[in-house]
Amino acid sequence: KFIIALLIGLFFFFTSASQVYAVCPLCTIAVGAGLGVSRWLGIDDTVTGIWIGGIIFSSGLWLADWLEKKKWRVPYKKIVSIILFFLFVIPPLYWGNMIGLPENTLWGTDKILLGTLAGSTLFLIGVWLDQFLRATNKGKVYMFYQKVIIPVLLLSLASFVFYRITS
Repeated sequence: KFIIALLIGLFFFFTSASQVYAVCPLCTIAVGAGLGVSRWLGIDDTVTGIWIGGIIFSSGLWLADWLEKKKWRVPYKKIVSIILFFLFVIPPLYWGNMIGLPENTLWGTDKILLGTLAGSTLFLIGVWLDQFLRATNKGKVYMFYQKVIIPVLLLSLASFVFYRITS
């Protein structure tokens, strides 16, 4: 079930990354539906949270880039955009009783929130690693789709680690 869900998640990530321009409500519904499907498949909420964190962070960076292209002067575009996406996703999950359940914790922390924090952090590390690798290669990538592969690889590795921890 884990491998199938991971492959489905990767498929949707790669096929929709450049085409989906949905803003908040649709993303929140998609995250909630994805969480429901992953629970139905028996995937631990920590693993699902990793991908929720990655999507939130990625969407925040996308919004910041979009604001930049529109030449809108928003101070701290990236930080504000990422915080906005967290606010559009996390509170509705709480109100929908998907997070904040006392029996759904790992290390004393809600599994979805723990996974979301881990996923966001790893996505950020992936972005930094991509920038570092480009800097060491005169601004060029070492491989095609490096900007996508590195964060997805980190999220996949974290998913595997948390899968092993929680199973």
